[in-house]
Amino acid sequence: MGNNCFSSSKVSGSNSNTPSTTTTTVNVRRNTANPPSTSTITSTKQEGSHCNKQKVKDNHRSQHQKQQPRNSQQNVKKHNNGRRQKSGVIPCGKRTDFGFDKDFDKRFTIGKLLGHGQFGYTYVATHKSNGDRVAVKRIEKNKMVLPIAVEDVKREVKILKALSGHENVVQFNNAFEDDNYVYIVMELCEGGELLDRILAKKDSRYAEKDAATVVRQMLKVAAQCHLHGLVHRDMKPENFLFKSPKEDSPLKATDFGLSDFIRPGSWMSVNLLGGKKFQDIVGSAYYVAPEVLKRRSGPESDVWSIGVITYILLCGRRPFWDKTEDGIFKEVLRNKPDFRRKPWPTISNSAKDFVKKLLVKDPRARLTAAQALSHPWVREGGDASEIPLDISVLSNMRQFVKYSRLKQFALRALASTVDEEELADVRDQFSAIDVDKNGVISLEEMRQALAKDLPWKMKESRVLEILQAIDSNTDGLVDFPEFVAATLHVHQLEEHNSTKWQERSQAAFEKFDVDRDGFITPEELRMHTGLKGSIDPLLEEADIDKDGKISLSEFRRLLRTASMSSRMVTSPTVRGSRKS
Repeated sequence: MGNNCFSSSKVSGSNSNTPSTTTTTVNVRRNTANPPSTSTITSTKQEGSHCNKQKVKDNHRSQHQKQQPRNSQQNVKKHNNGRRQKSGVIPCGKRTDFGFDKDFDKRFTIGKLLGHGQFGYTYVATHKSNGDRVAVKRIEKNKMVLPIAVEDVKREVKILKALSGHENVVQFNNAFEDDNYVYIVMELCEGGELLDRILAKKDSRYAEKDAATVVRQMLKVAAQCHLHGLVHRDMKPENFLFKSPKEDSPLKATDFGLSDFIRPGSWMSVNLLGGKKFQDIVGSAYYVAPEVLKRRSGPESDVWSIGVITYILLCGRRPFWDKTEDGIFKEVLRNKPDFRRKPWPTISNSAKDFVKKLLVKDPRARLTAAQALSHPWVREGGDASEIPLDISVLSNMRQFVKYSRLKQFALRALASTVDEEELADVRDQFSAIDVDKNGVISLEEMRQALAKDLPWKMKESRVLEILQAIDSNTDGLVDFPEFVAATLHVHQLEEHNSTKWQERSQAAFEKFDVDRDGFITPEELRMHTGLKGSIDPLLEEADIDKDGKISLSEFRRLLRTASMSSRMVTSPTVRGSRKS
């Protein structure tokens, strides 16, 4: 659905950049009663919480004054006026059989109201046979005016089913319907929102160790979503609930109402993971990523949002703040977070490094969710074996086979310059794929790994082609150095340390430039690659000025670009449709 019932917020801002109990939600993409707006950014009042949090918020009301963002009331008015239903039209929801079970009333008794919003109500319910308490979101079919509303409900159920079993996602029980309502039955979380816990802390900030525990759980959710070809698109403290009031209670992600599936191989705007970029602006203003505002977003935007949450957990303030939505967006697009004000001087360098690598404005240079789980600050005290496969690593392996031979050679040279300690995340990924732990990846292990990237359907022959492209010594196996060359994140290397990038790329260049004259000649290229026949096709790609040799700047450009060879892998088909 356009807005999920599990988070409660008013359309307002704050007169400081301390986390307040309210948030501004940007929702252009879809409205379950009307067609999505493409012309304005609308602020919508979100729906009631899965848990009762008003007491905590009332306690902090005196600490956090509220101020209505400029334009918000006007936008809400436009939004609500646009939802008027034409008389005499039968809503699409009333005409639709969702295919859900029809015996909700026989199985459950509805109890107290937990919260409500524009599209439904959330209740505590009791299972009649065993007495188990659950949360039930009841959505009125009359409010599903257009087909997009029905699609949103079906998609939300599909997403909850896909993520069922993950320890940090609210568990889906079942979906029901009758003539008037759809019922989504889920795990009841009674520990309150993460936002409440932040506000209850002294100075509204967490101790580093506790913050790392919380962040680790959020990253696991993001990594799992991305493996399923899913982007959450609204990660914020209100959308994470604690299972119980206990301090060590697990955290559960909720509200997949703005979530959507990546469509791989589309000819439209494609992100670095090989999927279609989203061109709509959705999410919550304080947590929205720069590329979302530019209408070219993908899975990387979830990681940005977690970076914003981490910043808040550690210092009690938002990294990007203004009194208006437009002001917030300008901050996100133009400015860097402040790491000079208190308490940042007392926070560890590791924590600061972590946050900075998540709040990188270029999504290509930002850590992925799985990479972030390998960061020393997050993994300290955590189990590294729990790190899931990284969708970007699998994407890089698929992409490597498409590169020209020269770029493959260049990447192998660059990979040899990276320090082992900087490859912790790559080592974690290699270990996750190397199931039998014999130090090499076999064809079967490669096949199993690529099969976990659910949106991509890959034939066995293509898996073999990928392995053969990565396997530079042609022994039928992929060792760690070969794996590094195929999975390097070049944009990250350049963005995170430009000085070291200059040194590394030059060192890689000099592996070809034997006589150190500042150019790679055809003879040196032949000597390094061992290729027979004409070298011209290899030179042609990198030799931009057509002087018959490759300069250092041309070599660096080659490393940055993903040029395709003639033996291109066809875009995969999509397993299932975005529409449910």
